Amino acid sequence: MSDDVRAALALNLPAGQIRSAVHAPDPVLSRRCAEVDPCDPETIALAADLVATMQAAPGCVGLAANQIGVGLRVFSLDVSDHPKSKTVHGLFVLVNPVIEQASRNEKAREGCLSVPDFTGDVKRATRLVVRGTVPGSGREVVITTDAFEARAIQHEVDHLDGFLFLDRVAGAHAIHARQTYL
Repeated sequence: MSDDVRAALALNLPAGQIRSAVHAPDPVLSRRCAEVDPCDPETIALAADLVATMQAAPGCVGLAANQIGVGLRVFSLDVSDHPKSKTVHGLFVLVNPVIEQASRNEKAREGCLSVPDFTGDVKRATRLVVRGTVPGSGREVVITTDAFEARAIQHEVDHLDGFLFLDRVAGAHAIHARQTYL
């Protein structure tokens, strides 16, 4: 990762509040989220809440605003500790993200905070270029990534477009009961 991208992704957010996750079939999860001003104080507070909520949920690596009931195009992500990660940009929040390039599709298992009882086999690109804006600074960034981070970004952008991973599976055979470990 270049120093320019690292500097641009640096977050300067206030302390956020942990919010409750919305579960399917809540209608907010199936509607396209609205674009938002990345420098609006409410957007900055939302970004902080997304980070706090994501970090408080065990195993959660990403969280879209509609997953906490807010229909705006903002998501947080941090795959730093995930064993399937290769390229890692650390903790970041993107506002109004747009996937510009996606290639090399591969099927893998996904889970979701908004679908707590199931996982699913989803085909997604393993190489990705996404453009978005950092909340607070209003700085536009372009992130080039791969592997698990690419998958996680696509999952979160899908949320912002009104889709769950369940909408992307090939059929009922690709949905599995979530495993619980003691």
